[in-house]
Amino acid sequence: MSPGLAAYRTLVLEGCDGAGKSTLAARLADEHGFTVVHSPRTPDSLDLIARYRELLALPGRLILDRCFISELVYGPLYRDTSRITWAQAHDLAKAVANRDGALCHLTAPAEVIRARLMARDGEAPLHAQVAALLAGYSSVFQRLGERVPVITLHAAADDEVPSSG
Repeated sequence: MSPGLAAYRTLVLEGCDGAGKSTLAARLADEHGFTVVHSPRTPDSLDLIARYRELLALPGRLILDRCFISELVYGPLYRDTSRITWAQAHDLAKAVANRDGALCHLTAPAEVIRARLMARDGEAPLHAQVAALLAGYSSVFQRLGERVPVITLHAAADDEVPSSG
């Protein structure tokens, strides 16, 4: 685990399912007192932007275990559109930065992601789908990195928690 993560007041953990977000969030909460908010897909009937603005207004040390970034990746791949615009995403990224925060991009090779999902869920997307998600996350983080610090953490097959490097 990257020792620098504890220096931030706000961390947004993002990456494909199976990348290690929840495992890392639990460890950081235990070791550094972060409050963790896991965000499953927000139902279409709820205002996605308002939800994340409310979360980012919470006091104290905060980890968002999945958030608005997923919508920018999964939305276009699975629904042909995102429910948030790039302007809204940049605004939310700026709100993270204003909270002394960073975006954490958790990643691993597609075969590692698939193996973790198979072990956890008994099923996994096809290799090509995982590769498309990985490429989508890389693109989104590159673009949002213009507004907020991005820390990329890589996992290998035997890593429990991704590490920097």
